[in-house]
Order: sequence, then structure tokens, then C-alpha cells
Amino acid sequence: MLTLFHHPMLAPSRFVRLVFGEYGEELSLIEEKPWARRKEFLAINPAGSLPVLLAENDAPLVGAMTIAEYVDETRGALKRERRLFAEDVFQRAEIRRLVDWFLDKTENEVTRHLVRERVFKPFMPGQNGGGAPDAAAIRAARANVRQHLKYLNFLAGTRDWLAGPRMTYADLAAGAAVSVLDYLGEMDFAELPAARDWYIRVKSRPSFRPLLADRARGLAPSAHYADLDF
Repeated sequence: MLTLFHHPMLAPSRFVRLVFGEYGEELSLIEEKPWARRKEFLAINPAGSLPVLLAENDAPLVGAMTIAEYVDETRGALKRERRLFAEDVFQRAEIRRLVDWFLDKTENEVTRHLVRERVFKPFMPGQNGGGAPDAAAIRAARANVRQHLKYLNFLAGTRDWLAGPRMTYADLAAGAAVSVLDYLGEMDFAELPAARDWYIRVKSRPSFRPLLADRARGLAPSAHYADLDF
């Protein structure tokens, strides 16, 4: 069994779990506190970033898309219509673009800040940046989320799935990011019907069930977090 170093409230970690879940493969999970910089973990990944997969022969693979590319090459190519990547070079480029949008751009402008301020900081030592949440950072992230959700709604309203006619890594990346916001109660689908319908489809997949069971210490999920139809 492969081992994933992750944190359950980080979208890139959730994305990797969804990828393996879609292919029906279990992972051994080791939760890392990103701020702790554990010596044993830094020996595997000196950057201290998550997620990190220990693949065959304990070879470390660092980063969500690096892991996803590895999974496609070692598993996905055999899945035919269930493959989460495309064979066409331009479709692959679009999938990569959207994965980058949701796991890099959305992460850097929205989810990472909300998770840090609301989930991590209450348990981080002062010397690691812990303390009271930064209200300005939270306000900025909440202002940014509107544009990201509008773009998600546009994609969901103009395509069968976010990157085209079938579900791909793009949907799992977006689902990972949205699920973090959903947990934190930061989602408002009132004016985003296409995004809501898309999220219901993604959230209802068996691969999502472990994520819906995740809980952050000291912070309960939104009331509808585990509901498949909301």
C-alpha cells in the first residue's frame, strides 16, 4: 500500500485522495502539520510542502500534479473510459490548466488563507505564526472567492464536466477546493445553480465519502457539509 503524507484540510491533499479513490486504490495516510516541519518529514521533502506520496520502493513524489501524472502513467492509462486524464494533447493541456487554477490560483488567493486563519493558527505555536486569526486576511480571501465561484459556475454551465465531456482531474481538483470551502461554511450557491448541480454530482461519488467524514480539530463542519443534496 502506498503512503500519502497529507493534511485533510488542504485542497491539494484532498485532490490526491480523490484520484486514488476514483481508481479504487487505498492509501496509508499520515497527517502532517504543515507548520511543524518534522525532521523525519523534511528528510523526505526538504521543502516541507504537502502532499507527498511514497510510491513503489518508497520513492517520494512531491506535489499534487506530480502525483497525478504518476498515477495516470501507472494506473490511468489502463482505465479506458474511466481514465481521469485525456489522450488528446490539447485536452490534457486544458485539464492541467484547470487543475492549476483550483489547486494553485484558488489555493493561493482563497483556501490557503482561510484554512490557515481558521483551522491552523489556533493550534500553531506562537513562534510558528500561531495566535488570533487575521481578520484582514479572512476578508480578502472571502472577497476573492466570489470570482472563483463565478468562474466555476461558468464552466459548469457551459460544459458537461469542467474540462469537457467526461469527468477528469479538473473536476477532482475543483471538488477538493470547493469541499474545503464547504466545510468552512464559505459556500453560497444561491446565485450559482450550475456550480451547485455540478458539486452535487461530484460530492455524491463514492471517492468523496472519506472526505465527508473528515473533521478539523476544534472546528465543526457546516451543517450541510455531509449532505449529498443540499
